[in-house]
Amino acid sequence: MKFYFNKDIGFEIVQDFTNQRNALKLRKQRVKTRVDEAKRKIEVIYEDVEDWLKRAEKELEETQNMEDEIDRVKCFKWCPQWGWRYCLSKKLAEKTPIISELLETSNFAQVGHRRSLQGIEFITSTDFMFTESSKSALNQILEAIKAVNMIGLYGMPGVGKTTLAKEVGKHAREQKLFDKVVMFTMSQNPDINKIQHKVAAMFDLKFQTDMEDTRAEELWVRLKAEKDILIIVDDLWEEFKLESIGIPFGDDHKGCKILLTTRQQQVCSKMKCQKEIQLGILSKDEAWVLFRDQAGLDDDCFSLNEVAKEVASECKGLPLAIVTVAKALKGESLDGWKAANQRFKYSRHLDNEEVLGGVLKPLKLSYDYLKKGNNQMTGTDIQMCFLLCSLFPEDDEIRIEILIVCGIGVGLFPNASSIEDKRNEIGVALKKLQKSGLLLETDDAETIRMHDVVRDFAHWLTSTGENRFMVKDELKEWPDMVESFEGYTAIALWNYCSNIKKFPDKVEFSKLKTLFLQGESKRYQDDLLVVSSTFFEEMKALQVLFLQRVYFSLKGFHSLSNLKTLWCEDCKLENFSSSLTNMRNLEILALIGTQIDEIEDFVFPKLQRYNIVVGGFYFSFEEALTIRRLRIENFLSSLSSFKNLFCNVGELNLNNVNGLKNIVPSIGKNALSEMTSLKLHYCDDMEFLIDITRDQGSIVAFFNLVKLKIERMVSLKGLCYGLSPSHRAIASFTRLKVVTIKYCDKLKTIFSPYLAQSMLCIEELEIDSCNGLEQVIGFAEEEEITKNNSRLCCCPKLRTLEIYHCKSLKYVCANTWTQGLQSLESVKIRDCPQLMQIFKMEQNENGEDVVVHQIEQNENAEDVMVSQLRYIFSPTTARSLSHLVKLSINGCEEIERLILAKDQGSSSSSSNTGLQPISLPNLTNITITNCRNLRSLFPFGSVPILPKLKCLEVKRNSKLQQVFELEDELKVVSEEEMKFDRLEGLTLEELPSLTHFGPKGYHFVLPALEYLEVRNCCKLTTSFSIDSQKFVHCKTKLRGTGAYAPNIH
Repeated sequence: MKFYFNKDIGFEIVQDFTNQRNALKLRKQRVKTRVDEAKRKIEVIYEDVEDWLKRAEKELEETQNMEDEIDRVKCFKWCPQWGWRYCLSKKLAEKTPIISELLETSNFAQVGHRRSLQGIEFITSTDFMFTESSKSALNQILEAIKAVNMIGLYGMPGVGKTTLAKEVGKHAREQKLFDKVVMFTMSQNPDINKIQHKVAAMFDLKFQTDMEDTRAEELWVRLKAEKDILIIVDDLWEEFKLESIGIPFGDDHKGCKILLTTRQQQVCSKMKCQKEIQLGILSKDEAWVLFRDQAGLDDDCFSLNEVAKEVASECKGLPLAIVTVAKALKGESLDGWKAANQRFKYSRHLDNEEVLGGVLKPLKLSYDYLKKGNNQMTGTDIQMCFLLCSLFPEDDEIRIEILIVCGIGVGLFPNASSIEDKRNEIGVALKKLQKSGLLLETDDAETIRMHDVVRDFAHWLTSTGENRFMVKDELKEWPDMVESFEGYTAIALWNYCSNIKKFPDKVEFSKLKTLFLQGESKRYQDDLLVVSSTFFEEMKALQVLFLQRVYFSLKGFHSLSNLKTLWCEDCKLENFSSSLTNMRNLEILALIGTQIDEIEDFVFPKLQRYNIVVGGFYFSFEEALTIRRLRIENFLSSLSSFKNLFCNVGELNLNNVNGLKNIVPSIGKNALSEMTSLKLHYCDDMEFLIDITRDQGSIVAFFNLVKLKIERMVSLKGLCYGLSPSHRAIASFTRLKVVTIKYCDKLKTIFSPYLAQSMLCIEELEIDSCNGLEQVIGFAEEEEITKNNSRLCCCPKLRTLEIYHCKSLKYVCANTWTQGLQSLESVKIRDCPQLMQIFKMEQNENGEDVVVHQIEQNENAEDVMVSQLRYIFSPTTARSLSHLVKLSINGCEEIERLILAKDQGSSSSSSNTGLQPISLPNLTNITITNCRNLRSLFPFGSVPILPKLKCLEVKRNSKLQQVFELEDELKVVSEEEMKFDRLEGLTLEELPSLTHFGPKGYHFVLPALEYLEVRNCCKLTTSFSIDSQKFVHCKTKLRGTGAYAPNIH
């Protein structure tokens, strides 16, 4: 290649290279930002995007020296050494096309895609340690998968079947042996609905029905669409038809392979497994290696290791026992290990050769060690937490909140002085049980799980002794007991048939402290387990009663003087109010989805913490003991039942509650002082939140209120009635931050000036579909609006203002001087055809506050009328909007300008403030549509008015002539350049009067523009062009008509 050089060509080469390299730096940063955002969403980044970033980084690094040389040359105003300049220009000319190619290939529609679910079991399977037996079993399974459709893995409880199955799934996924790998647990009583939804989630399938058999058919069809699938069925207890879940295999789907785990070999035979593999216990050496690893022992501590080997041998090669005991003893001193070893040796009564014989002693050691490091009382309480977990069904994901209320009920941690303290103590105890290996985590942070072998151990512990437990599941009739029930302290009867046989009217449970009774789960909610009112009479020691899907009466509860926790879920209750008053020691009452009678005659006592929903259906467990929430729905009676709750309620929600004209004083003059959130819906009789016309006292209402939401209140006239300057202390909203008001058609004014001045913390204000609303902040009467030019300092922290579909709205802040909108970030006003004024804020030449006249009279009309909104911001207001990020205006038909021109203000054009240039430094998105009288958008001067603008969309504004205009008629002699460095999208659509994008003689450079659409702008004379760097230029020439561009896309 020949390369010719002269001074001008050299300068162009350098300039071209510099521009291209700078563009690549910016483009790389944008792509990197999109990639980082995709990674935060856990998306998989496309390979071509990753490759582009590497190539761009490489080119930028390689050309940095050239950039440095250019900078040095500039310092000497171009070195006269022609040879050196020739070499440099040649290098630049070779690099510039490479950079240009990178820029051309950088427009990625998407940088990544959603990562498909792989199964949490395989992501977290990190505890697997290869032994000879496990390695042999793993290899056998992987070989069998190639040849047969169904493989069975069996072995005793705790031998590591589940862990090995997870490792198979992890290996199959990493080696890409299958398109999908799915694992689920069956257990003794499989939850088909839960299993179906888990499998469906792995295949991105959303069921169209709640019918079990129909879901199975949908799942069947979806799985058949996959070529190769591995399904791992864990903990299968008996023969089961996988087709009932929706899993095709064998001749129906030869690409679907099944691996099942079970305790019993005969299950493999019944399931017709073509390959059966037994997983045995570990050898002595293998057991020691696993034990040493889990206990964190070092080889150089000989004396401790000798004792630890004796302890490890007592685990009898069972991995579950090895891991559990090793974790319990991890970090112990030599004396601690010796003491543990002695306890093993002297527990002769635990020795047996049954299936569980090898795990009972090790688990007993872990159980006993719960007292280690705690005083006697605390250790016993932690052990009781463990035993309470065993009352729940096998493989159940136990709600921690239920465990906490049950623990409080049985008196755990009595030294904790409050409910909150007890809750924290029980939470810590459960964490300790998890760390010891006795409890397992689940995918849900609000639940825990107990391994079935550990659960069997807990049942063994409670089969004799002081704490005797009985747990039964799916009984069709009352169990026949050889001995009486009298010795039991805890009984859990799960999933009882509603038509159970021999269900007694009364039982002798003199020592019973905890009772769980659950009716059968059925499709129809009314089909409940019916229990006689006398059934509970002789349970005089009862402290905790958990009832689910039970129909019962509280009439027999008069004798339950020790009851502390009553949890009723999806129940039906009779004699509620008359019986509850006798339970003097009741601390926790949970009524969830429960129908109760006589609520009108019952008065709730003062409670420390509560989450009460009356007449509704939705309930959240997450905060049940940490909040004071009261939700009353569809209630037609007096609220006197709740009078003791109103004094400390934190969150109050009234929905369809009639008979209330106001909140204060109807609920109480001094009530609601601790309330932070108030939601009102469909309270048809309510006219005001506060009515103080008859009370001149110093009552402080809503002092702590942070959130206020009002919807569909047909009679609401205002927030506060009778307020004057002397009453300001009565209605205080000093902490109010968020206000939402919707569909309140009788509301004319929301905040009076006196009320608004107390709202110094308000940050978000949303008003929607209030058709009678005339003003947001203002006086109640029209004549007061026109006569009062009150100075008002309010809303200094307001960030977002949204007003939609208010047909009668005239003012946002009526004839009051609004000071301090420096925090405003977003203003959205839509479909408010009568709006005349938003904010009013101006100063005269002396810096004094004055009122800007926005109201004009139409003398040509038959009646005197006020005009509609002519502008959005005064210049002073615009200068204060330093935090404004988004601006959207739609349907303001009479608006002529966004920002009032200088000559339209009182005398502000001569004031010091008026001389300051207008700039909206953080505004990024602007949308202006359907403003038929709008003539220009922004004034234009020497300072960039919109330095961070990213998207500008202007549509259907029929009289718009210029987007940017010179506010002062300055004469432009030569072409001036102005950059919008961040503008990425520009849309000009259906603007028949638009002639100029900017003032004549100005040249706009848009280096970041990615999207440009110009449509139906028939008079536009501004020309748009793209240079070699793909920068967009738009020019309006001083002379001539320029380029004609009615449609560009």
